[in-house]
Amino acid sequence: RTEFLFLNRPDAPTEEEHYQSYKQVLTAMGNRPVTIRTLDLGGDKVPGKKQEREVNPAMGLRAIRYCLQHREMFRVQLRALLRASVHGNLRVMFPLISGLSELREARSELEHCRSELGRAGLPVGKRFPIGVMVETPSAAWIADRLAQEADFFSIGTNDLIQYSLAIDRQNRDVAYLYRPLHLAVLRALESIVTAAKGARIPVSMCGEMAGDPTFTLVLVALGFDSLSMTAGQLAPVKRIIRETNQADAKALLTEAMAFSTAEEIERFIRAEMEKRFGGD
Repeated sequence: RTEFLFLNRPDAPTEEEHYQSYKQVLTAMGNRPVTIRTLDLGGDKVPGKKQEREVNPAMGLRAIRYCLQHREMFRVQLRALLRASVHGNLRVMFPLISGLSELREARSELEHCRSELGRAGLPVGKRFPIGVMVETPSAAWIADRLAQEADFFSIGTNDLIQYSLAIDRQNRDVAYLYRPLHLAVLRALESIVTAAKGARIPVSMCGEMAGDPTFTLVLVALGFDSLSMTAGQLAPVKRIIRETNQADAKALLTEAMAFSTAEEIERFIRAEMEKRFGGD
């Protein structure tokens, strides 16, 4: 995440500030891959910009949309990423992609910055993988097309679920409708993973669903390559994965998806997890 660079300050970070932060992480990680996500904030959180209050900021001008409307700010970050790429194994990910044109525009900006740095004689690392956050229903529905032009997928379940189910998870009146095991969500995840596998690109998951042991068997069955979570969630999730046979997990998911309501699917999955792992 790169949002921390923008918060609690009067001005947007400089290219050098971006560069030093990315360099520090890449150097510390050595040859291990580091995925850096470009700015994922709404305009009301970006320092040094005119503050315009949006009625529905979650669905407004934010993330890649904001970056493509404020290209010089975006280029500052992209130039820093390109410069930092000489220091490690970098992957860059664009958030809130809703269509192929946004991915192409973002890639074009990256190549513009690469050429700009080359003309200035500044060192840039080799070409690195470019991925997208799949967190809008539109991206889920065209995942097969996105997979032809992205190098990897990361599914952002927090937004994908709330957008798919048309609920604001911050709204207490409708928060009860936020159901990761809703059949529509499971079908969307299945479709995205299938598209990624068809294009032979890796697919990961981030968001609360990835770190909840209740859902681990489901995610194993779906075929995710990696899951992103906080350190405190690692042990129980790893235990389930190590004790799981994928064929059994797939059979479980098939049985679960035969139910029609989120409540039925959730009861079934929780009962199976309790039976197999004792509710740990």
